[in-house]
Amino acid sequence: MGKQLPPRRMEHYHFRGPETFPGSDPSIGRRISWGDNHCNPKTVLLNGWKNDSAYHTACKGGHVGKRHLWLRKHMRSMAFMVILMGFVLLLDSLMMSIFDSRNVQYHSAQSKSGGLEEEDRSAYINDEKLPIQMYDRLLNLASGALAEKEFKQETSRLWEEPYPKASAWKPCADRKLPSNLGKFDKDNGYILISANGGLNQQRVAICNAVAVASLLNATLVIPRFLYSNVWNDPSQFGDIYQEEYFMNVLKDEINIVKELPPDLGSLDIEALGSLITDADLPKEAKPADYFRNILPILLQNGIVHFLGFGNRLGFDPLPSKLQRLRCKCNFHALKFVPKIQQVGSLLVRRIRKYDAARSMLDRQLLGNFMPENLSNENDAARSPSKYLALHLRFEMDMVAYSLCEFGGGASEKKELQAYREIHFPLLIERLKNSSPVSPTELRKLGRCPLTPEEAALVLSGLGFKRGTYIYLAGSHIYGEKSRMDSFTSLYPNLVTKETILTPHELAPFRNFSSQLAALDFIACATADVFAMTDSGSQLSSLVTGLRTYYGGGRAPTLRPNKKRLAIILSENSTIGWNSFEYRVKKMIDEGQRVRVRGFGRSIYRQPRCPECMCKAQ
Repeated sequence: MGKQLPPRRMEHYHFRGPETFPGSDPSIGRRISWGDNHCNPKTVLLNGWKNDSAYHTACKGGHVGKRHLWLRKHMRSMAFMVILMGFVLLLDSLMMSIFDSRNVQYHSAQSKSGGLEEEDRSAYINDEKLPIQMYDRLLNLASGALAEKEFKQETSRLWEEPYPKASAWKPCADRKLPSNLGKFDKDNGYILISANGGLNQQRVAICNAVAVASLLNATLVIPRFLYSNVWNDPSQFGDIYQEEYFMNVLKDEINIVKELPPDLGSLDIEALGSLITDADLPKEAKPADYFRNILPILLQNGIVHFLGFGNRLGFDPLPSKLQRLRCKCNFHALKFVPKIQQVGSLLVRRIRKYDAARSMLDRQLLGNFMPENLSNENDAARSPSKYLALHLRFEMDMVAYSLCEFGGGASEKKELQAYREIHFPLLIERLKNSSPVSPTELRKLGRCPLTPEEAALVLSGLGFKRGTYIYLAGSHIYGEKSRMDSFTSLYPNLVTKETILTPHELAPFRNFSSQLAALDFIACATADVFAMTDSGSQLSSLVTGLRTYYGGGRAPTLRPNKKRLAIILSENSTIGWNSFEYRVKKMIDEGQRVRVRGFGRSIYRQPRCPECMCKAQ
């Protein structure tokens, strides 16, 4: 299905002509012309020769004599040239051997210094893979279309919400409520949360914990974050979010403390029977599950510790008060610490080439680090550069878990299977006891992650110009350059936090993956356009919700329907570019329609509902 292209050679070989060597005679290698002292055939024809043999003898003798004279005259020059060329060849061979030796030493040292993490990754990701293209014909059509559009007027709709109704919804989850809807007088005990996952999973867990504390009329201890070998980040709540601000915003809703009282801090909570794991609660649990399973333990022991707490509170049915509290937590109470805000503002300002806040999103995410007004008149006369943020979910773990194929042939299949056997043993066991679904069928069902190539085709189908600035969020792309070549061939202005910020500016965030993810979160949420390739991603979900809540109808989000896109791309060999453009635009347009949150849908992703937002009449 995929096509591997030959690698581009970066070496350029330069050949020097003989005239570039010192001491060489410019006449060497040139055609020798007939002169007055040579046998002239025109003279022979006019004056005649006694016979042909005389002609050949005379001419032959003349040529031989001249040749011997010329050789004696230039013998030293020729000898010098031979010696010089030999010396150059010897020097070239010596230099190449030194270069190869150093190159081998460098790669050897690099492999030794990479550490366990680098060794683990290099076991599955080969940096020298050939470029892979699954849709070479469509790529060629896209390249031609982008070239034609380069000098045409850009469609303004690309950077705007297509439906005016989006601006009718305004943020209001922080509105004041009558006192009888606030905190209860009696407190049933303390709730501890140890949240797992990365930045975005933890954010959801925090706001679910706030809702559960209110539901059970309990005091919430500032949540803790579990250390994971996947994320390798020891960051805690106060390293990412402002604790005092969080507590102050929610003080009228629930009681929040930083630590347990001393008499409870020394308790063995597991021995007490107050440790609650994900096995003790169903996924998307309802209020009745908490009243039945958790409240009795809380009332008996005065404390409950939720360990993990991933997606253990459903969205419906849930009292309106708790839905509003979730929104207030997510959209108002969680502010990044100044360290993250400062570097995040630096990142956004450099991408835009503009220093002032442009929207409510800027002010909410970056605080005082994004000034309201520009500092001088020259800056005020300059318009900010627009950029599109792309969350490209094509990491090794997601690609392997999907069981799809991505055009890499037998080597790709072997590589992904080896990764699955090590990292997903439960998946391997499940596959042994079930009938397999073919990779082709999985793609038709829309279950395959979009490749960088497919993402670029969608953007070009929508009409984004080749010069569009694109911020790439996310982790390591599977296949790296072999996969990204197709993308950058259409959109070369691709930047990341690593290319925008200096190593010194990123140094405080090294080894803190959640804090680095916060920078991606900021760059995506404040972008002129946000595009995702996987709508199920927590980052995409939270960023989409934040842009809906604070965007004022001016923060478009692009979400492809992977099932419909698979059908379009399956016609790679026959579809015309105009038809491709029309179908891609229609697909994205339908995903941008203004919709009120449906039953059971995430309130973090779809806050357009009476509990979170107010609709202007």
